[in-house]
Amino acid sequence: MLLLALDTATPAVTVALHDGTAVIASSSQVDARRHGELLLPAVDRVLAEAGLGLDALTGIVAGVGPGPYTGLRVGLMTADTFGLALGIPVHGVCTLDGLAYAADVAGPFVVATDARRKEVYWARYADSRTRVTDPAVDRPADIADEVRDLPAVGAGALLYPDTFPKAHEPEHVSAAALASLAAERLAAGEELPAPRPLYLRRPDAQVPKNYKVVTPK
Repeated sequence: MLLLALDTATPAVTVALHDGTAVIASSSQVDARRHGELLLPAVDRVLAEAGLGLDALTGIVAGVGPGPYTGLRVGLMTADTFGLALGIPVHGVCTLDGLAYAADVAGPFVVATDARRKEVYWARYADSRTRVTDPAVDRPADIADEVRDLPAVGAGALLYPDTFPKAHEPEHVSAAALASLAAERLAAGEELPAPRPLYLRRPDAQVPKNYKVVTPK
C-alpha cells in the first residue's frame, strides 16, 4: 500500500504519503488564498522526500470537507485527476474525521472548523475514530448548549471561546492524520466513501433571479 493523501478544505494545504504502516513524508502550509498554487509543489515535495514517483502509488485519499467551494474543489479535482491518470482508486475521508483522529482527547469531544460568515462546520465524536453526528454548519451561539461542556479541537473552536471554552489544538487538519485513518480503515476491510465534496451550504455566487431586459424588442 502506498497512499497519497491531500486536503484543501481548510486554510491548510496538506499532503502526506503513507506506506500502509506509517507516514513516510508529509507537508503542510497554511495559506487560505493559495491552495491552487501550493498543492502540486507539495505533492512533488513529499514524493521527492520519499524517493518515489507517482507510478508507485496504489491509492489517493482526499479530504472531502466540509469546507468552502473554492478550496475543496482544488483538492478533490487534483485527487480525481491523479486517480484517472494513474488508474488507481480515490477515497474520500471527512476532513473533520482527520482532525478528530489527530486529537489527543479522551472521551466525547467536538471538532469545529471555520466556516466563515461567523459560522462553524462541526460534528461530535465519541472518540478519535467514532463520529456520532453528521457534519453540520451553524452559528456558534446556536449550538453552545450542545457543545460548551465538551473538549473541542479545530480553528472554529479556537475562534469562539465563549461557545468552546475547552478548545485546543490541532487547529487544522493534517494529511498525515487523514492518510493514517484511511490506511487503518482500508486494512480493516472498510469501504471508504467516494470523494464527493461536503459543501453543506450554497455557494456565495448566485444567478440573479430577475434579469433586467436591456436588449431592444
